[in-house]
This record gives sequence, structure tokens and C-alpha cells, in this order.
Amino acid sequence: MTALLIILVAALLGITIWQISKIFKLSQPIESDDSQIANNKDNQKQGKMFLVFTVFLYGLMIYSFWELSKFYAPGASSHSEDYDQLFFISLGLIMFVQVIIQFLIHWFAYKYRGKEGQKALFYADNDKLEFIWTIIPVITLAALIIYGLFSWSEIMNVEETDDTLVVEIYAYQFDWRARYSGEDGTLGEANVRFIEGVNQLGLNESDSYAQDDIITTELHLPVDRPVLFKFRSQDVLHSAYFPFFRSQMNVVPGMTTQFGFTPTTTSKEIRNSEYMVEKVRNINEIRKNNDNLDSDEKSYEFEYYLLCNKICGVSHYNMQMKIVVETEEEYQKWINEQQTFGELTAQSQN
Repeated sequence: MTALLIILVAALLGITIWQISKIFKLSQPIESDDSQIANNKDNQKQGKMFLVFTVFLYGLMIYSFWELSKFYAPGASSHSEDYDQLFFISLGLIMFVQVIIQFLIHWFAYKYRGKEGQKALFYADNDKLEFIWTIIPVITLAALIIYGLFSWSEIMNVEETDDTLVVEIYAYQFDWRARYSGEDGTLGEANVRFIEGVNQLGLNESDSYAQDDIITTELHLPVDRPVLFKFRSQDVLHSAYFPFFRSQMNVVPGMTTQFGFTPTTTSKEIRNSEYMVEKVRNINEIRKNNDNLDSDEKSYEFEYYLLCNKICGVSHYNMQMKIVVETEEEYQKWINEQQTFGELTAQSQN
């Protein structure tokens, strides 16, 4: 009841102030020029405001680049350097054009502001100018697209050799699972129709290739070894996002999508890098001062994560899986300790 009374009082106060402002306006003397047509004074004022806005816009742009550049994350895959280079070339071109165009727009608005008795001069068309500002973007975009296609091809067309590690990434609301082939080196047949009990990924139990498959809640990858990912979704559209590896792929129900990359930086190496040490220190400083966190929650340590980059439901924000990039020896030791699908089903039947 108290809250309702406060809202009513605030509404009445607002109406009162509005009515007083109308009375105040009516009590003012009538100006000699009450026309709705802009005069020289209006044009002069608006022209100067355009210049002020230009300075504000450039100042905001410089501040944003200065402050937000610290959030740039280092790449950790073989193609990340090309990916970042393409990104910075595109960003540089956009900013170059933006700086020039914004300046010209606002400077011309001031320089050619309206004046009484002055008539604007304009060209109905200019074929030469139109050709220039059409052909330059066409050539620039074509070069960027061709460059991008080479980077895209490197990510998408991973050749499956004897050295390639093939991993299935399985998505469902709201978690991920990774499936590795066992000693036979072949992933078994799987379909969502086979999902039952402990068989959460829908492996075909009658398929011999599926018996030695290994299903895990963490994604372990050997460094400097090409990895081919195959993606399946159980329910809705998800998106597998590897931010530090500069890769992302939609995970579509009813079909298998794929891409690949080669990890180049282990979890330990990036954790001990100068960039990450400073970032973790800042995060822990903020968490330390957060009274809403328990003492055991205040210490943060960096890990790679696989994230979902599609809004797939109410817990989309928390759909993530830890990624561990390690040496080949560490990876082999870890994979040998994991339970196979055949062992898991046998345990469930006992």
C-alpha cells in the first residue's frame, strides 16, 4: 500500500510540474520571431553543434579503443593469426573510412550551413563520382572476401589423416559432452532415437565400433595436433564457440556439422603468460572485494572453455565445457584412464 501511495504522489508531482511549466511558458512575452522556419541564428547554432559533436564522437572512439583493447584475447590455434589479421585489416579499413566520412559530413554541415538569400547548388548526377565510390568498395570487399575464403577453407576443410584426432561434440540443453574413439580409431554409430538410461548420447549398442568409445564431460586436446570436431545436437539449435581458438560452428538437430583446428598453446602456457597473469590478478582483486561471494569462490584460475553462442533456453548462459590443452603424453595418460561406453553399459546392467 505504501509503494502505491508513493507512485501516486510521484505521478501527481510530475503532472503539477508539467502544468506549472505550461503556465510559465504562457506568461513569457511573445518573441518578435515565432516562425517555425530556421533563421541565420538557428543555422549558425546548429552548424557549431555539428562541430562539437564531431569532437565528442572522435573522443569517444579513441577512449573506447584505449579502454576496450585490454579485452583482446590472444589466439591459441594455428589459424588464429590469420583470423586476427583479417579482423584487424577489416577494422582498420572501416575506421579509416568512418573517420574521413564523419569529418566530411559534419564539417560540410557547418561550412555550408543555410544563410538568408543563399541558394544551394547541387548536381542531379555525376557519373564519374558514382563510378569511383562504387568501384572502390567493390574491389576492397572482393579482396577481403577472397582473403577470408582462404582462412575459412583452412578451418572447414581439415584433412582426416592418421595423425588427426576426431572428436564428437554433443550438445543438449544445457550442457556438452565429448566423445572420443577408442583403440579402433572409429566413432561408433549414434542416433538420438537410441537414447535410454546411461546411453545419453544415443550410441548404437549393437555397433562394435561404439563399444570402445569414450564419453567425457571435459574436452582434452593434445597440443600441436590437428583436431577434427563433429557436432550433433539432441534438441535445439546450439552454437559451439571456442573464443581463444577463433572457431565457431552451429550445432544443428538432425545433421552433423564439423570444423577443425590445431591447438598451439597449452592451458599451462596461456595461464602463465603475461597477459593472463595480469587479467587473472585483476579478476581476483574484484572478486576479493565482492561480499556476495564465499571465500572459496573468490579465487579464480583461467581455463579454456567451450561455450554456447546461441540463445538456446533459460540456462543458455551457463552452457559450457572445460577445455584442457596439454602435451601428447599428458593427453594419452588422461584418455587411458577414462571409462569406455561398453564398460559403462556393463556396469549399469549389473
